[in-house]
Amino acid sequence: MSQSVRVAVPRKGRPLEAVLERIAMVTDAESVVDEVISTLRHEKAITKGSIDPTMDVYERLSNISTLHDEYKPEYTLRRDDRPGMPRRIVFDTLTIDISGIPVQLIGREEPFRALRTHTFGLGFDSADLVLEEVVDLRADGIDSIDEINARIDPMNTDVRVVTGLGDTVYHTLLARPDVLDYDVSLDRSFIIEYQGTLCISPRYERLVEAVLGTYALDDVSFKYPHEEQQEEAAISNAGVGVYLTVTGSTAREHGLVVGEELFPSETVLMQNNAETTAKTDRVRDILATCEMEEMMTEINTQSLDANNKTTE
Repeated sequence: MSQSVRVAVPRKGRPLEAVLERIAMVTDAESVVDEVISTLRHEKAITKGSIDPTMDVYERLSNISTLHDEYKPEYTLRRDDRPGMPRRIVFDTLTIDISGIPVQLIGREEPFRALRTHTFGLGFDSADLVLEEVVDLRADGIDSIDEINARIDPMNTDVRVVTGLGDTVYHTLLARPDVLDYDVSLDRSFIIEYQGTLCISPRYERLVEAVLGTYALDDVSFKYPHEEQQEEAAISNAGVGVYLTVTGSTAREHGLVVGEELFPSETVLMQNNAETTAKTDRVRDILATCEMEEMMTEINTQSLDANNKTTE
């Protein structure tokens, strides 16, 4: 058996599901991917108290993990941040063949940092973490995944973003209507003219600086939600803020205007340029171009159907 390519992946949640769905697009592993996703959703529901388990966490872990077959998923335990810090079952490892190459998906709490330390050549993590840690702060902001690599100092890290996976939730500008002038749009240009407090989550300070640019934030001071305070409520109190918004319905419940979508909080495929091999390059290219291949297949199928109808 050929040597496997090791890929760092998140242990749970939306980012891991995005990775597994991308894997399923380029392999015949749909069934095992569905198994992992449904298992972790079930475990999340148990952790949140939505489902009462019939077995304790150790019995469940023993039942769902397969140690003797690397092509079946293994799971592990971690402490959850919820009250009481319950043990939660999360993803550990699974091997899947991609174009004849064994690819070992290995769960990490911080896949991006594992790539930075040269532990892996390929990995998936949130684009947010790249902005928070290695993207240079400049006067002008950044608004797309495609702009990230140009803002990374090559002396800082060998890691580069290859592509996004499309599981997009946007960091969005939100504001109370009374803070806005009648004919002013809630966008980047508004922040350039704005003087006052901007409510954000504490860990996103550097991310927001990278997204909006330092020039726009010259006369702005950051304010953070109080402990246990909902972000939209805190933004409503502050007047203006930035938050991850999916539909905007909760923001509107707090009387907020939903403004410009600033930057996509998206899971990205990354590579460490110092750790590339012919195999990692092959796996990277397949994972990065599968959408184009699927689109071309669909176009060719539609064209064939049209030709068949013409000849009928």
